[in-house]
Amino acid sequence: MSIKHPRSAKTDFEHGAVWKVILAQSLPLMTAQIVHLLYNIVDRVFIGHMPGNTGAAALTGIGLAFPLTTIIAAFTNLVASGGAPLFAIARGAKEEKRASQILNQAAMMLTVSSLILFVFCYVFRRPILFLFGASEASYPYADSYLKIYLLGTTFSMISTGMNSFINAQGFPRHGMITVLAGAVVNIILDPLFIYVFHMGVAGAALATIIAQGVSFVWVLYFFFSDLTLYRMEADLWRPEGSLIKEICSLGITGFIMQGTNSLVQIACNVTLRTFGGDLYVGVMTVINSIREVMSLPCNAITQGAQPVISFNYGARKYSRIKASVKFMTLAAIIYTLAAWAVVIFFPQALMRIFTDDAAMISAGTSALFIYFFGFVFMTFQFAGQSTFTAMRCVRRAVFFSLFRKVIIVVPLTFLLPRLGYGVNGVYLAEPISNLVGGLACFITMYFTLYRKLPQDGPDGTGMMISGE
Repeated sequence: MSIKHPRSAKTDFEHGAVWKVILAQSLPLMTAQIVHLLYNIVDRVFIGHMPGNTGAAALTGIGLAFPLTTIIAAFTNLVASGGAPLFAIARGAKEEKRASQILNQAAMMLTVSSLILFVFCYVFRRPILFLFGASEASYPYADSYLKIYLLGTTFSMISTGMNSFINAQGFPRHGMITVLAGAVVNIILDPLFIYVFHMGVAGAALATIIAQGVSFVWVLYFFFSDLTLYRMEADLWRPEGSLIKEICSLGITGFIMQGTNSLVQIACNVTLRTFGGDLYVGVMTVINSIREVMSLPCNAITQGAQPVISFNYGARKYSRIKASVKFMTLAAIIYTLAAWAVVIFFPQALMRIFTDDAAMISAGTSALFIYFFGFVFMTFQFAGQSTFTAMRCVRRAVFFSLFRKVIIVVPLTFLLPRLGYGVNGVYLAEPISNLVGGLACFITMYFTLYRKLPQDGPDGTGMMISGE
């Protein structure tokens, strides 16, 4: 086992002003996530502006592939969101051998699961796409994209999943390189493959997997080089049931959050196709793209705070945990209010980024007003979930992820359109879930966890408490 001494490039989670530590993690992470969005967002922008009616139809096809790509992301999140907090806690507790074991078991799990997912999704992609709401008109576009995109499953899962362990070591700038390198390649290749070589959606998919391959190579280089504090080691890849169980137990929260995203996307696509047709499936594709962009800084802030909370939980420095929760919540509230204002005042401009189709812009403008109403309440879901996960409160994290999406969003997505709201009912389900689910999650976190944190002792530490 090779463990190196920390370097100056590493973020110190244990000392200094908490808000500065979180920003030191969040800003590179935010940059990385912005760049990472370009993998898919740039695809949609170029595809949506393809000449004639092809762009709108192709955009609908890409939207039908979303649930499946989200499921792949869910399995990545299962390992990353389960392994990285355990890794950070072990580091905070100075359990270096355990930290190295967790990292290597996570790498093994990502590799094996990526191969299984690729085979299953590739073989059954046609029935899966029709189950997700495809029509005979939209299927060719979805299939053309997906059958190439799936070839990069291992690249995607390893580069994304192991990047969490780069950030959890306190090297967010190195983590930023993971996605920056791939995104630059994607931006260059997208217009080349789509327009110059006339490959359409297949060209967008090919550009994406080449870009993911570049990120994959960088991650492998990092973990086999002197850059990392913890190396990948073949003898630590032998499956260890107890560690795999721990990773999955904690990561089930992240898995459910992503998996339920897929469920919501399926429910939206099926209902919109029934009540509005393929046009509205395309509109939802654009709305999802805008939501990803708008949610990104809030995600970065809460994810940047998570390893800081986990580390100080392992180190029993509870005052720093409280300071982290306060800062990430306030910063996220300020941001989401500003993002909400942008949507209210510039809805058409946002739609035109993705499409020139007049019908889609008209339908999407009104949809944006409804979908983003009360966007600020999303903050409380992010902050509550991140705190629960960082401190290993698995059951509560899982419950509130299920509560917002499975218990609120999905039933309302099917019910409201049938109560006379039509396609608007699909969009209305989102703000209702943000209000009810977000507040329920945060209030529970505050009273059952935050207020029960003990005071630090004279040495700056306190007694260890159980997350659950």
